[in-house]
Amino acid sequence: MAFNVLISDPLSEEGIQVLNQQDGIHYELATDLTPEALLKKISKVDALLVRSQTQVTRKLIEAAENLKIIGRAGVGVDNIDLNAATERGIIVVNAPNGNTNSAAEHTMAMLMALSRKIPQAYYSLKHQQWDRKKYVGVELKNKTLGIIGLGRIGAEVAYRAKGQRMNIMAYDPFLTKEKADHLGIGYGTVQDVLKEADFITLHTPLLKETKHLLNEEAFEQMKPGVQIINCARGGIIDEAALYEAIVSGKVAGAALDVFEEEPFHDNKLLELSEVFATPHLGASTVEAQENVAVDVCQDVIRFLTGGIVQNPVNLPSVPKEVLNQIEPYFNLAENLGTFLIHLAREVIEEVNIYYSGELAGVETAPITRNTIKGLLTRHLGEHVNDVNALYLAEKRGIRIHENKTSTTKGFTNLLTVEIVTKSEKRRVAGTLLNGLGPRIVMVDDYSVDVTPKGHILIIHHRDIPGVIGKMGSLLAQYNINIATMQVDRADVGGDAVMMLTVDKHLETKELEALKQLDEIYQATAIDL
Repeated sequence: MAFNVLISDPLSEEGIQVLNQQDGIHYELATDLTPEALLKKISKVDALLVRSQTQVTRKLIEAAENLKIIGRAGVGVDNIDLNAATERGIIVVNAPNGNTNSAAEHTMAMLMALSRKIPQAYYSLKHQQWDRKKYVGVELKNKTLGIIGLGRIGAEVAYRAKGQRMNIMAYDPFLTKEKADHLGIGYGTVQDVLKEADFITLHTPLLKETKHLLNEEAFEQMKPGVQIINCARGGIIDEAALYEAIVSGKVAGAALDVFEEEPFHDNKLLELSEVFATPHLGASTVEAQENVAVDVCQDVIRFLTGGIVQNPVNLPSVPKEVLNQIEPYFNLAENLGTFLIHLAREVIEEVNIYYSGELAGVETAPITRNTIKGLLTRHLGEHVNDVNALYLAEKRGIRIHENKTSTTKGFTNLLTVEIVTKSEKRRVAGTLLNGLGPRIVMVDDYSVDVTPKGHILIIHHRDIPGVIGKMGSLLAQYNINIATMQVDRADVGGDAVMMLTVDKHLETKELEALKQLDEIYQATAIDL
């Protein structure tokens, strides 16, 4: 059987050669199509290969009568409507590993150039200056490299930095002491990294939690003379705060490959002699471009010839009758995972998922994937999807167990998710109420009844008179309106929990104010 493949963006010749060598594959390279021309051509295409230029919209997908797979030669899939593809049973694949080595090497190049002031020294020579004393650098040997984010690229940087005989201090939300010991590196909190590192390199996605991770407060915690490298994402660093930290002398230098605004026309950081930069070149090597092209073309061929793809981005289609039965639980499962990760105060080692009542008799694997997706998304962002969630959890050493029972605690169906860390277990349970939709019905051992959406505030406190009044008055001071409230307690005068839905997101200062109340143990804001 022959398949038609359309390549609508420039692709490395090595990738195209992979298609050439496969029988039954006919490809067309058309990189100058207008959106209108592409819309006309897409109806007879079995596979579409793109990079970042082509916008694969819902309109385009709905016009693609024969389209079976979309391949993105790169990591990001922002230009592809994943929901539309999934609804049509079209699988999307990308190439997340092809640029790992290039990005790690670029980080090391920036690190070495920063430590020895190479760009600045070269610039002075270009201007006919010979000033050796001005450009005295520092050795990397025995210095501490702080790595924030120890995923694929961060781990490769750690490996290379150890070769320079550097000490490594890393933070990652999924890094345990055992894993750190195995890698031969130190680990701690973000604050530990900030306080101990001589150089700090960033390797996290840009999320709500990581935006401006390095801000004025973070720079104040660092050693005098610290140096910063960012080859990850613009926006992780507050550029205005970095500017002031360099001017004040707290930060000795910075090497930047990414910026909050790209491309930019005017950036104050580049006015500073302590800063040098590159225009987002982390993956810009011949090898990286070849690797992503080869990886995505091989995945497309695997799929078209009946094999199993290596890098799926969306959920493969399932039989319609099965999907109709389990799909209502997807959103509940993901929200339970998202809810629970906010309660975790340590690295997650194990996840137990309990399916009770009617759920014990359905296909639960897709529900489990959605649960794990919800758990991981807070720290990994858009890189997590329904298909790769279990793989990413496994790579981080998280054990996952499914348990099924026909008995329930008064519910027709009950989905319970439990996380296990080094020193505690946290649990949340939810159900679908006929005609009323999803509900969170238990947090740890407390009974509640909360719709899992919007802005939720959960408060653990002592069960004594006046707590609710103090809490309400404090929220009123910040103009935060309470929509609903649930309260449950373990014993009279003992521990209790409040679950509130409020009308807006709570900022850090508002949560800290709640925690200052003597009766409150913990206050957590969760946005679903």
